[in-house]
Order: sequence, then structure tokens, then C-alpha cells
Amino acid sequence: METWFRYNWMVRDQWYQWCEELPYEELIRERTGGTGSLLKTFFHIADVEWSWIQQLQGKPDELEDYEQYQTLERVKELDRRFRAEVEPFVKAWEESMETRPHYSTNAGGEAVTYTLGEVMRHVIAHEIHHIGQMSVWAREIGKQPVSANFIGKGLIKPLV
Repeated sequence: METWFRYNWMVRDQWYQWCEELPYEELIRERTGGTGSLLKTFFHIADVEWSWIQQLQGKPDELEDYEQYQTLERVKELDRRFRAEVEPFVKAWEESMETRPHYSTNAGGEAVTYTLGEVMRHVIAHEIHHIGQMSVWAREIGKQPVSANFIGKGLIKPLV
């Protein structure tokens, strides 16, 4: 589990670096699909990751206001703060947590039960989905997107 979170964080950080070369107008330009802009997408990715992990730990999940994070640097600061809270939970992940129930309420207000493993994988897939959208947007503005390739990132060390 930790390897996939580290992958997402690595790719997210590469995207942040990629975005530093863009004019601010490109970061906030409304686009088709997703949350509407690159900056909103970064905010959304970090917020959703943190929110789910807070819920899994039984901690309060207070909503952040996007209006308070209108620059790439502010979103990166929020991400660093959230990641510092998420990472210990991810690092402490154990196989026994896979099927532990998580009780929640869906968008319709109905009580639902998920497993922690199911939620963790949802969080991972959620970011990968949005990174794919950002890759399309990068190509639309004539730029090469950050590589989504897992291979070659050094996340799993070979046995020697």
C-alpha cells in the first residue's frame, strides 16, 4: 500500500514542478472535465486523500475552502501539511487492516460499510484518475506531461 502512495506523492511533486513553468493563467484556466483547472485539481487531490485518511482514523474531517488556496505555493503548503498527517497512517498499514470495516454515509445519506483496504485503493485510484486528466490538459496546451510510468521510479528496490 505504501508504495502506491509514495508513487502518487512522487508524481504529484513532479507535476508541481512541471506547473512552476506555467503562467498563473494556465493554472487557473477552466478546462473540460475533472474539477475544472489544474490548481483546483491539485487542491482536490490533496483534500480528498487527507479527508479519507482522517475518516479512517476516526478523526474530524474539516473542509478546507479552495478560495484560501489560490496559488500553486499555497496548495503545495496545504499538501505538505496534509501529507504529514497522512504518511504515518500509510506507513503503519498492516495486512490485518485490509478487511477492517469503515462505517460511512454515502452522498444520498444512506449508511454504508466499506473496508479500509477498499478505501485506501479508492484514494490511490482517485489520484491516478486525476493525473490522467492533467496529462490530457498538458497535451492540449502543447506540453509533455509528467510520466505516469511506475517503472524506473525506484520505488521497489531489487534484491541483490
